[in-house]
Amino acid sequence: MTPHTVAPTAAAPPGRNRGFHAFWSAQVLSVLGDSFSQLAVPLLVLDATGSIATAGLLTGVSAVAATIAGLFAGVVVDRFDRRALLVGADVARMLLFAAIPLLWWLAPAPPIWPLFVLLPLAAAIGMVFQVAAVTAVRGLVPAPELTRANGRLHAGAALASVAGPALAGAVSGWLGPAAALAADAASFGLSAALLTLVRLPARAAAPAEDGGRAGPWAEFLAGARFLLRHPVLRPLTVLLTVFLLLVHGMDDLVVYHLKRGLGRSDGTVGLVLAAGAAGTVAGSLLVAPLRRRLGFGGAWIGAVALGGAAVVGLAATRGPAGAGALLPVYLACMSVAGICSLSLRQEVTPEHLLGRVTAAFWTIHFSLSGVGAAAATWLAQRHGAPLTFVLAGVGTVAVAVAALFTAVRRAAPP
Repeated sequence: MTPHTVAPTAAAPPGRNRGFHAFWSAQVLSVLGDSFSQLAVPLLVLDATGSIATAGLLTGVSAVAATIAGLFAGVVVDRFDRRALLVGADVARMLLFAAIPLLWWLAPAPPIWPLFVLLPLAAAIGMVFQVAAVTAVRGLVPAPELTRANGRLHAGAALASVAGPALAGAVSGWLGPAAALAADAASFGLSAALLTLVRLPARAAAPAEDGGRAGPWAEFLAGARFLLRHPVLRPLTVLLTVFLLLVHGMDDLVVYHLKRGLGRSDGTVGLVLAAGAAGTVAGSLLVAPLRRRLGFGGAWIGAVALGGAAVVGLAATRGPAGAGALLPVYLACMSVAGICSLSLRQEVTPEHLLGRVTAAFWTIHFSLSGVGAAAATWLAQRHGAPLTFVLAGVGTVAVAVAALFTAVRRAAPP
């Protein structure tokens, strides 16, 4: 497969980079649609079955599918044309998400089982897309601008999420959750069209000693070996695996807490999620100066600790105002921690290994997230969301404390 078309000029800072602008716009459109499915899928399952445990199981199965895809996503991304992978993944997800509303509108009593086929498949394709997107940013902007570029990408995505949940709640209340999923499908189509405008630089072939010609499994292990040998990425991978086990089902928990625990409407749920997205915007804009001032370790550990405290506070909320105040704090902290982690991997990983390292990192730390989502939603249905919030929040703070005794704490500013 031929490499990407060589960019006509060297990578420019994100503010003056046309390719980055097209990529940014495509990501914003995609997230705008995703914010519809974030609300619509749990509501669709709740309307059809009345069971939050089923929604949690669906989230868990989708996470498992993404994990399995991650085993080979890095190999695919490092071997094939990354722009073609991005466009093809968006087209495939457009078709998968379009099938759900068609099924709901055409069948008098649509079954739930197709969701357990379509959504996990979309999650698997999404894993390939995300790995390719991470490597694309590295080719679009110079290394010193990676944290700022990632912050702008996350801020743009979060701005789309501010409007998305509110619109999704309104559309779901007016036309039903299936219509919200139709909007998600359309967003993937528009994103694919924008990505055809992006040009990425050519990549050098992988050195033989990195497993570039030894088969898919050896290529995957090349990324895992790099993680295990790096003094900061090694403990960070372990810490994030535990962290995601605790919080991966947080969106479902917040929807369940507001919808069933507090008896609020779909529109109110959408507004609370929109407030949370505003927190993601704030974290995305603050991450670059925070990392410059505190270094990677200070920014990451502080964000995880404060985010865990906010999750504990959600247990005491008795109305949408409290949830709407704490959810932005949690998501702002998660945004800071996530962008710091992503930027560090992009900075320290050789170009020919970036896809495999990204895939290995995500595969490892998402390995238990599906189990965590299913367990958290089961616990919430049996014993209530407040207890689940407390356990998840205390565990998250414990992860931050554990990081103080690793090389993560000593990681220097970029």
